[in-house]
Amino acid sequence: MIMEQRLTAEERLTLKTGAFGAVVLVSNVEPGVLALVRESFAASAALADSSGVVKAVLTSGPLPRLPRDSELEIESVVLPALTRAVAILREKSPPDVRTYREVVLAAADQAAGAHRGVTPRETAMIERIRGALVEPV
Repeated sequence: MIMEQRLTAEERLTLKTGAFGAVVLVSNVEPGVLALVRESFAASAALADSSGVVKAVLTSGPLPRLPRDSELEIESVVLPALTRAVAILREKSPPDVRTYREVVLAAADQAAGAHRGVTPRETAMIERIRGALVEPV
């Protein structure tokens, strides 16, 4: 049995919400249409370059629906989804926890650097994302 088949549709959506949402959080820090396009393309390469269960989940099925009203509202959905995604993978596919963390952070980093370099606000957002990806001790 392939591991991602053991993930429920809800669990797969949680992984996607965290990963795609992290990119949205970084992109929204420095708004602008051109920046958004460049950042989205840069991040999509990192997400597509993943492997195993993470790649199977992130490259198939529907995209997550994220709030659009405010950065705070997006954070309130995405950061808990990242934490939950790590817990899901820890339970169902432990070798993929590291891959998920690396892919999400790579996508966030690439999004941040895609338009005029990384700003201090983008760095701060990436640190919040990194914090959400750490398992509680």
